[in-house]
Amino acid sequence: MDTQSPGSPILALDSITHTDSRCIGAVVLAASHGGAYSGYLAAKARVRAAIFNDAGVGLDEAGIGGLAYLEQLGIPAAAALHTSCRIGDGGDLLARGRIGHANAPARRLGCLPGQTAAAAASHLAQATGTADGSPPPADENRFLVHERPGGPKIWALDSASLVQADDAGHVVITGSHGELMGGNPALAIKAAVLAAIFNDAGVGMDGAGTGRLPVLDARGIAAATVDHRTARIGDGRSAWETGRLSHVNRTAAALGARAGMPVAEFCERVLAACKKD
Repeated sequence: MDTQSPGSPILALDSITHTDSRCIGAVVLAASHGGAYSGYLAAKARVRAAIFNDAGVGLDEAGIGGLAYLEQLGIPAAAALHTSCRIGDGGDLLARGRIGHANAPARRLGCLPGQTAAAAASHLAQATGTADGSPPPADENRFLVHERPGGPKIWALDSASLVQADDAGHVVITGSHGELMGGNPALAIKAAVLAAIFNDAGVGMDGAGTGRLPVLDARGIAAATVDHRTARIGDGRSAWETGRLSHVNRTAAALGARAGMPVAEFCERVLAACKKD
């Protein structure tokens, strides 16, 4: 659940995609991964400063790529350790998060690794000015990576927010973390897809990073996460090209999915099972 500190320009969000007019000039603690697109959305929302989850940092340090992006714009930004708070839970980020990474503008304000997220937010509230709302583009994208006549398609999506109603019956490989936003089962996936793949974001506190898997099991959807060290979080094509599974739900396991399996092989098994049906 998104929360705001009374009388303070500090706003906690379950996702950076939840930004609105309240975020202008605020220090936003967004429990999304700290990738480049998260940084873009923070800048677009004209925040004063931002704190994310480091998502285990992962391949090519994609989990904190937004810090460098915002540093180029002069915007203070930090990321909490994924082992200190649940990804996808803004309230938990504010309550338990501990800073693991901070960009130069944040460090100059006294935001340093080891601080609580709440203390870091107080330092970041000293920042002057806000983004102008027109940052360099860092668009999320959908990519069709496999198609056969009359059969299910495989889409690589940089974010689960890009899932559409007509993705029902197809496979979606997302760059999003595998935790439920705010713990809400209704937000696990927006369509009755054939299979869904997420990034485990280092799994982290309370086993977060894989929370969508049992929920999707209940819906009969084969679901898995990729090891954050094998694919860049926020990059669906990276998961398709180099991702290896780290966790699978029972529906996926029944299709032969297992830890260490390449994403492409898992998708082949999903399509083969569909063809038999």
